[in-house]
Amino acid sequence: MSKHVFLTGPPGVGKTTLIQKVTQALKSSGISIDGFYTEEVREGGRRTGFDVVTLSGKRGPLSRVSSDSSTSRREYRVGQYVVDLVSFEQLVLPMLRNVNHGSDAEKKICVIDEIGKMELFSQPFIQAVRQTLTGSGTVVLGTIPIPKGKPLDLVEEIRSRKDVKVFNTGFQKNYH
Repeated sequence: MSKHVFLTGPPGVGKTTLIQKVTQALKSSGISIDGFYTEEVREGGRRTGFDVVTLSGKRGPLSRVSSDSSTSRREYRVGQYVVDLVSFEQLVLPMLRNVNHGSDAEKKICVIDEIGKMELFSQPFIQAVRQTLTGSGTVVLGTIPIPKGKPLDLVEEIRSRKDVKVFNTGFQKNYH
């Protein structure tokens, strides 16, 4: 029996929108829910990065377009984006620790949108996600990217867990 639910699909197909709608419905029915989602940041019609938004209303940068092509040693990049690991961890890790330290008697839902390349630069995040998935009192509602290029270890681990059900949103060719 599946305990956790993950959505996957190509970018822009509506995974985050669906997560937000489900979150609102669960909150309004009085269910204990916490977590975060990622949101596009746009300026003048073009995407300039992503923000992390917690369900408690905190917001901070996850990544921004970098105009500087030279990379410093301590910079984490995905394509044209530079990942703000400090901001991401400051927002997400306390929330995940809080979810993991609640009493198991209280069933909780934890939203993790998304477990992707940018987020996986954080080792403490990877550990916290594993802990959340194995915690008995928490159900995870999350998103993972479709397989493309080099497999992401944690994403493949989630995909193959017996207690996870993955739903494919959107249409893709040649994907099983």
